[in-house]
Amino acid sequence: MQIAVFSARSYDRRFLEEANARDGAGLGFQFVHFDAALDVHTAVLAQGCTAVCVFVNDRLDAPVLQALHALGVRAVLLRCAGFNNVDLAEAARLGFFVARVPAYSPEAVAEHALALVMTLNRQTHRAYNRVREGNFMLDGLLGRTLHGRTVGILGTGKIGLATARIFRGMGCTVLGHDPYPSPDFEGVGESVGLDDLLARADIVSLHCPLTTDTQHLINDASLARMKPGAMLVNTSRGGLVDTHAVIRALKSRRLGHLAIDVYEQESALFFQDLSGEIIDDEAFQRLMTFPNVLVTGHQGFFTVEALQEISAITLGNLADFAAGRACANRVGAD
Repeated sequence: MQIAVFSARSYDRRFLEEANARDGAGLGFQFVHFDAALDVHTAVLAQGCTAVCVFVNDRLDAPVLQALHALGVRAVLLRCAGFNNVDLAEAARLGFFVARVPAYSPEAVAEHALALVMTLNRQTHRAYNRVREGNFMLDGLLGRTLHGRTVGILGTGKIGLATARIFRGMGCTVLGHDPYPSPDFEGVGESVGLDDLLARADIVSLHCPLTTDTQHLINDASLARMKPGAMLVNTSRGGLVDTHAVIRALKSRRLGHLAIDVYEQESALFFQDLSGEIIDDEAFQRLMTFPNVLVTGHQGFFTVEALQEISAITLGNLADFAAGRACANRVGAD
């Protein structure tokens, strides 16, 4: 069985091939790797393949799924937890097997959220550049002690819970909000309403899936309810945040700091080298002008352990499909 791997970087190839050699031995799986993202124009690359393996910014809307189905593709393997980029209703209509990696090293993303907070709070990114230039002045690098601060976790699933545990261990007061509360969170922090969390938290960290209900969860209204000068951190999905609303909050000094590892228009930017190009995204370019904004390019998941787990689970999902058996990680239209 041939599997077309889209948005395949060197690390995807390495870990998928290692997992295939270890877990897929004898099953006859052959990965065909493509640097290109999957869309209606690149779907033809899956000719001769029974499955496609895709990542967060690959596009699987109805036209793409129809094109894949016409080529004989019958399975979609997501190398991620989110599936908002898949038209599940159309996938179900066409009979596609769709499976994801629901949880992988939640500590990887949680630790990256902490890294963003620590970097932005203590200005270590600016200090690094200063020292390299021989400037050892401390003016402009003043931070706040995190111990005793209040951290609000929006979404208390596995990643949110891992993040909460880290901040509690640092001596922070932890608040959490989730429409489907996790019993495990009760031993870590206090579950509160959304408005209460926004009003009390010095740091708000997002760990929600992107759905119609959470699209632009952070908007003008929610930003106005946040504690003045608070920090907003997003390591989850870019669409949770209304970028233009955040820009307005930064300009008005209502929002004190912004740290993001995801961006709602990231598919045109992230996972590629644009250092020699003009970035034609005015909102992103405006964000980059603020000294109190820190952006990383969707690297929260990027640890050896997480990539090993993603590849192993993906191989397991593929094996379930090939054997025609039930798959615990299968997703479908509600």
